[in-house]
Amino acid sequence: MTHPVDVHVGKRIRHRRWLVGMTQQQLAESVGIKFQQIQKYETGANRVSASRLWDIADALEVPVSFFFEGLDEEDPKPASKIPADILGDKEALDLVRSYYAIPEAQRRRLFELARVLSDVA
Repeated sequence: MTHPVDVHVGKRIRHRRWLVGMTQQQLAESVGIKFQQIQKYETGANRVSASRLWDIADALEVPVSFFFEGLDEEDPKPASKIPADILGDKEALDLVRSYYAIPEAQRRRLFELARVLSDVA
């Protein structure tokens, strides 16, 4: 039986890996394990040890705390239109990846436009 924390950490590994454009094989090679083990971590089937999580965080260029963000948000605001697991939405991740591919000056203007549009909605 999987533990909710292991599932959460696994999702965060998968989302960050996907966001940086890394395959399971590439992540596995960078931490010295088989890609099947990464699959098991990402589903929460296997628990990630502290030292392995440290290596994964290093490979994905995030602090270890990144994998635990959002755990204390048990009761998201019911009126919120944002999904509780925004990083689980492939469209949202595609949008974020595309956003960061835009040059910074244009990205800031796009951000301001999105902010104005969301205030009007």
